Amino acid sequence: MTVKTETLMRTAVVDTLKKESIGKSVKVCGWVRTRRDSKGGFSFIELNDGSTFDSVQVLAENTLPNYESEVLKLSIGSSVEVHGTVVESPGKGQTTEVKAGSLKVLGYADPATYPLQKKGTSFEFLRTIAHLRPRTNTFGAVARVRNEICRSIHNFFQSRGFLYVHAPIITGSDCEGAGQMFRVTTLDLDNLPRTEDGKVDFEQDFFGKSTNLTVSGQLEGEIFATALSNIYTFGPTFRAENSNTSRHLSEFWMIEPEMSFCDLEGNMQCAEDFLKTIFSDVLNNCPRDMAFFNERIDKTVIETLQGIVSSSFERVSYTEAVDILLKSGETFEFPVSWGIDLQSEHERYLTEKKFKKPVIVYDYPKDIKAFYMRLNDDNKTVRAMDVLVPKVGEIIGGSQREERLDVLERRMLDSHLDPAEYWWYLDLRRFGTVPHAGFGLGLERTVQFCTGMGNIRDVIPFPRAPKTAEF
Repeated sequence: MTVKTETLMRTAVVDTLKKESIGKSVKVCGWVRTRRDSKGGFSFIELNDGSTFDSVQVLAENTLPNYESEVLKLSIGSSVEVHGTVVESPGKGQTTEVKAGSLKVLGYADPATYPLQKKGTSFEFLRTIAHLRPRTNTFGAVARVRNEICRSIHNFFQSRGFLYVHAPIITGSDCEGAGQMFRVTTLDLDNLPRTEDGKVDFEQDFFGKSTNLTVSGQLEGEIFATALSNIYTFGPTFRAENSNTSRHLSEFWMIEPEMSFCDLEGNMQCAEDFLKTIFSDVLNNCPRDMAFFNERIDKTVIETLQGIVSSSFERVSYTEAVDILLKSGETFEFPVSWGIDLQSEHERYLTEKKFKKPVIVYDYPKDIKAFYMRLNDDNKTVRAMDVLVPKVGEIIGGSQREERLDVLERRMLDSHLDPAEYWWYLDLRRFGTVPHAGFGLGLERTVQFCTGMGNIRDVIPFPRAPKTAEF
């Protein structure tokens, strides 16, 4: 005969901190943040499992059979399983605590070698131990905010009828035309096959042609948008740019919606609603993490996000923006003239000094924008847009796409691209072309903006940058 036994499911720390949990029997597991021993024969253990910024206090009395042999040996980083009861806490600043009925040590962490023992550990050092840094307050908070942003992104598009499309990571096309791409190959690099003219013979490669890691899912997104109307891609993208700044990564995540039957005005409104939704969700659903960032990292992050959520984005043409900058009386490091790509200092002036709120700049010169952006009737500008926010400048870039076949082919040639290599992209204009638009938002730039973290390598779990691929 089989005897059924009731197994107590694990209770997340975040749930043990709720007043309504008082009196409940719980099994709580996690990692020790601190242990304080009292002369009265009991210990206070701060336990965290990552479900919330706060830890729960565990009261372990010396009546536990393993109190002397195990509990008093616990140090920071050790993992435990506690069975006990949630009780009202007499301690200041906490509503509940767990009175342990039993405590099982799952794993010790040697205090002599555990690298997170020291306070004030630098972010630079923590990047060298990316496998342990999520256990710190800062990186646990970053992970939860990043998760909330991702959830908000999916909720935003799914609630509006967008379909989630997985764009390929390996591609034979270059969306940006920049050429800074990572090559994908199975060829023997020590013995490359050559054609008669000495070039690498990619016909002998795995895919029979030159392929790379994608820099964007946009072009493939357009394929599905011109069949299913509204879609979004959300996946990893790669740039082989040899840049070692605090704002660049070689691998990062991009969100790229594409909307058929949509013009630039609809695109701008979608982008504004999108950012407001994300920032509002972060403020509402990550209050403890955001309070930490506001206190320890950047004292203006909450105010900045609140300001964006409550504001109406200013919309100015590129030509108007240049005129404003020229008349500003400011001395910029990069001189302003019509035709330049606006720099961060120019964008920040517009958002922080001139309008004091987010700004959408549109109708940029065609020579500084990509081939797929719709050409205006003036033959000088394209239907591009950049969404600028305080402190960083551009956070979203997008455009109405060029739906006219003849104009698109001409723009490709002007950009030194071979239309024959984009035959499938041109087919979208040959067979039932429609006005359509879209934009791109970098996930890491968004997390960095929300948290105030100074280096983009600290808002992605495992940063990929020049000379950096440890894990």
